Amino acid sequence: MAIVDISKLAPEERHDHAAAIGKPIIDARHVAVTFKVENGEVDAVKDVSFQLYRGETIAVVGESGSGKSVTARAVMGLLTKRASVSKASSIAYDGQNVLKFSDRQRRALRGNRISMIFQEPMSSLNPVYTIGAQIIEAIRVHQKMSRQQATDRTLELLRQVQIPDPESRFNQYPHQLSGGQRQRVMIAMALANNPDVLIADEPTTALDVTVQAQILNLIRDLQKTLGMAVILITHDLTVVRQFSDYVYVMQSGEVKEHNTTAELFRSPQHPYTRHLLASEPSGKANPMPAGSATILEGRDVRVSFMLKAGGFFKPRLKELVAVDSLNLKLHRHETLGLVGESGSGKTTFGQALIRLQAVEGGEIFFDGQSIETRSREQMRPLRSRMQVVFQDPFSSLNPRMSVGQIIEEGLIVNGLGSTRSERLDRVREALASAGLPTNILARFPHEFSGGQRQRIAIARAVALEPEFILLDEPTSALDLSVQAQIIDLLRKLQDEKGLSYLFISHDLKVVRALCHRVVVMQHGRIVEEGPVEDVLSHPKTAYTERLVRAAFEVAA
Repeated sequence: MAIVDISKLAPEERHDHAAAIGKPIIDARHVAVTFKVENGEVDAVKDVSFQLYRGETIAVVGESGSGKSVTARAVMGLLTKRASVSKASSIAYDGQNVLKFSDRQRRALRGNRISMIFQEPMSSLNPVYTIGAQIIEAIRVHQKMSRQQATDRTLELLRQVQIPDPESRFNQYPHQLSGGQRQRVMIAMALANNPDVLIADEPTTALDVTVQAQILNLIRDLQKTLGMAVILITHDLTVVRQFSDYVYVMQSGEVKEHNTTAELFRSPQHPYTRHLLASEPSGKANPMPAGSATILEGRDVRVSFMLKAGGFFKPRLKELVAVDSLNLKLHRHETLGLVGESGSGKTTFGQALIRLQAVEGGEIFFDGQSIETRSREQMRPLRSRMQVVFQDPFSSLNPRMSVGQIIEEGLIVNGLGSTRSERLDRVREALASAGLPTNILARFPHEFSGGQRQRIAIARAVALEPEFILLDEPTSALDLSVQAQIIDLLRKLQDEKGLSYLFISHDLKVVRALCHRVVVMQHGRIVEEGPVEDVLSHPKTAYTERLVRAAFEVAA
């Protein structure tokens, strides 16, 4: 096998530049960005070069902290005051170096010729203005239009991005829309002035697989219609393969390799690229012991909420049935996946089964004991035996407590460990079980990466030596390679400690790699259930088939 010189895998110009028609619309050369920090400087981006041609999509991939978003913000001129761009850097838009533009020239370019969609639309949209007002503002800043003309253009844009009933949505606020609808509004705003370049920074990370597919297909359709060039920043390689023409792979602020999408996936050269491609969730759950007893059971479990509808003076109450008389059985040493789109009731059902959510009907049994009528005090003796790991570890870990205090707190509350020394031994053992060093007890949550924080959350759960853990979307916000590490960790802990998991997720790739059985939910009901391979390979309902296609083909 020929030895590859990895230093030559990312030349300044693209490998396919000889075949390109015309000049690049964006030609970035030797981009370097440094941030001033408390104890010196951090080189966030080091000598990055890339080219983007009209009408095509390039993907920039890499793990968190690789410099993808900083590179995009350098193009947009959206870096903080603590950032400085190297004098050797050049970012040419249509032949002009935008780094030499005045602030006024950059503002005229931004949102007009070059637009950006951000990862989290809720933090990008202003909560005190209506959707219509925000899009009108984006139009009138760059175009001389009357308010009526801008309103007509806004409604046209909302129809273009397939927002249902745009006339009604026009006067709604961001919190009144779903995540997918908010992301469509962001796209409408980005397209308001028919830009030449659209930068999409992780536009689908927090969305369900079916909504993700709709958003990506929408961007592709609009690109074809409007002739835009797109820079797609993502860590989802299925998305990259399906939607991009050319790929740049970044690590630690540098481009390690770039090539056409087909060639990069066919023959990755750099070890890091191969590592990323190998990090897609794989494998399957280890076999369960024969004749495992039932640890958790729900019979006809029902949960509903009363919602206010109508106006201020004539309010009326409307019942929303979130969990509609459902049955579920989880065996010891089993991982049961609970999947469905946002709003399907899966998290409400999971929380109801461990009495974190009040139930209004049905029976729940934990290890043979009926628990649906138990008070909070009566549930306390069982709490150490059933634990939860939430989706966002940063909001579930107390930022004012050290790692040692966070994990020890559960031991103190549940009366485990007679002395502090004994409790600290259990804390260190839990950290080691979660694949973390034991010398981090005095450090705080903000000092760790997302994957490390999720390991701390798992260590906190494991320290109490539970028999059952509810895992609510524990890998959805993590990079692929970190996701693979967490899956391996959960498998290892299950084997070592005989744990049972109820795994709530919308990521069917992770479900396939981790679960023994899967339950598919829609509108508070179970539409399909069975062994994970049977359900995902041969779905019996159109809804499950749509979820599977969206997850594995991104073409719903």
